[in-house]
Amino acid sequence: MKSLIEILVKALVDSPDSVDVKEIDEGPSSVVFEVTVDPDDLGKVIGKQGRVANALRTVAKAAALKSHKNVYVKILP
Repeated sequence: MKSLIEILVKALVDSPDSVDVKEIDEGPSSVVFEVTVDPDDLGKVIGKQGRVANALRTVAKAAALKSHKNVYVKILP
């Protein structure tokens, strides 16, 4: 799932080398991913009114249905 988030975010930004995805906390029923991007690309990852970020979270949650876990994605500059 980490690689899925990384591929999607790298496709959105101008500088894909600065994208870093870390798995912060994995509990028995949840996983938290922290996505760090270049500050210039932050608006592209969040999108207008957060639509791109919400779509990214939706895709991650759909991918996590097989493992029966909740997925949380945090986007940081």
